[in-house]
Amino acid sequence: MDNTAKNKTYTYTDYMNYPEGARIELIDGVIYDMSPAPSRMHQELITELVTIFNNYIKSNNGSCKVYPSPFDVFLTDDNIESCKNIVQPDISVICDKNKLNDKGCIGSPDLIIEIVSPFNPSNDYIRKLSLYSSYKVREYWIVNPMEKSILIYKLDDTMHYGAPKAYSFTDKIKVGIYKDLEIDFNTLDI
Repeated sequence: MDNTAKNKTYTYTDYMNYPEGARIELIDGVIYDMSPAPSRMHQELITELVTIFNNYIKSNNGSCKVYPSPFDVFLTDDNIESCKNIVQPDISVICDKNKLNDKGCIGSPDLIIEIVSPFNPSNDYIRKLSLYSSYKVREYWIVNPMEKSILIYKLDDTMHYGAPKAYSFTDKIKVGIYKDLEIDFNTLDI
């Protein structure tokens, strides 16, 4: 966690006033430093997955957009100025173009993928899991390159995440937000 003032709740205004180039996220009004530059495998996973999603969307004349980090996602039900949750997921897929503006995505993406960093795994497994669940992100993938594992959370009928489905880097994974997209992690060039 950043050395910010204790008991202060930060908002969009504070986020925007941070020094240019600072790599931070805002979760529940608390500023968190992002880890150092990601590993080569981390970046290759992002590249491979973004390519698969882009190719699928284009070949199906889809309306969704896919964005790799850095890309701001403002998780708010309110106006952006009072937003206390601004994250930069490794990959965001947004199917409602009304959520997009020049600043990023205002509201919940349909799918978020986080690639786990060895520097702050609890951020993805605990903090962001709770955040994405409360803001009703339809599908959340946690990809762990160190363990070669993937956990996938999907909103159930009660609009909460049930138990995750666990996969390995040798599995084919059905993307829940699409009816016919399957990703074979065994064939990724990583």
